[in-house]
Amino acid sequence: MKTEIIRIDPVRPEPYKLEYCGAVLRYGGLVAFPTETVYGLGANAFLDNAVRKVFEAKGRPADNPLIVHVAYYASAESAGEFADGRQRNLFYALGAKFWPGPLTMIIKKRSVIPDSVSCGLDTVGIRMPSNRIAAGLLRAARVPIAAPSANSSGRPSPTRFEHVLEDMYGKVDVIIDGGECSVGVESTVLDLNGPEPTVLRPGAVTREDIARVAGTCGEYGWSSADLHVDKPRSPGMKYRHYAPKARMLMFSGTPDAVRRAILARLRAEKTAGKRVGVLETEEQICYYNEADVLLSLGPENEPRAHAQALFAALRQFDAAGVDVIFARALEAEGVDDAVMNRMFRAAGGTVLPAEE
Repeated sequence: MKTEIIRIDPVRPEPYKLEYCGAVLRYGGLVAFPTETVYGLGANAFLDNAVRKVFEAKGRPADNPLIVHVAYYASAESAGEFADGRQRNLFYALGAKFWPGPLTMIIKKRSVIPDSVSCGLDTVGIRMPSNRIAAGLLRAARVPIAAPSANSSGRPSPTRFEHVLEDMYGKVDVIIDGGECSVGVESTVLDLNGPEPTVLRPGAVTREDIARVAGTCGEYGWSSADLHVDKPRSPGMKYRHYAPKARMLMFSGTPDAVRRAILARLRAEKTAGKRVGVLETEEQICYYNEADVLLSLGPENEPRAHAQALFAALRQFDAAGVDVIFARALEAEGVDDAVMNRMFRAAGGTVLPAEE
């Protein structure tokens, strides 16, 4: 497939470029585009054949549902419907607070959305992105856009145009170069179908943020869950995700204990001829000068910086050809809950305790 590269100004998106890309989507093509979270790989959510091409381009398992992106509340209601008045009120209250932005809400699916989007589920995740290119593209397309992240399935999600180019060139019709994504991890996915709203995938909108609006909010226990759930209701609940090519090992414990554990393993791996990388915060990274590649997540107490840095760092380790990556498990609180969720899955669900 011939892939067009189109540069769009992220601050003042050119309308004629958006109209062109919107037409590609409307008539069944695939367009990779930036959002505030990560780059998405979009298809017309009403066209089953277009949606199936997304799965093919990504190599995505057929039971991993997609999120539907909308520009207006009317578009949201064209894709989904509400189980009752309580769910409707909650949807609009949360939308008023967090939309446009990095929150996906799961409601009942309308029949106009093909089953390929929801992988046979009777529900669908819907969100309204705030990125100017994404918002303009949705208005230009004049249809909801079904879009997972624009990467090969299982790989770290793309937060820069170059990441999309690496994975999707020759597989899609258009790749938009729209600069770097500001959030850096995928949207929070919130299920509104249970007795209380429940976070299925953490993101930049935290459980605490949601509870302040909804009064209560639960969370799927991702850190103790099997990576192979039977029928995932959200992207990112199943399989090893977000993973670099290198083996990734995480250690939990105090910084001192983790430092000792990582240095011992690091030296053993280097003795065995392996190329080693370490991912740490700015305050801790100075202790690992023996590593071949050192990459920072940013300051210890700035979780939003951790989110923005994570996927680019994992891809940088791949580019540097490391064999194993060591990282410290962060406290899974606030936005770092989302960061740890991604690191946990990138490491295949293993966190090793560092002995005191």
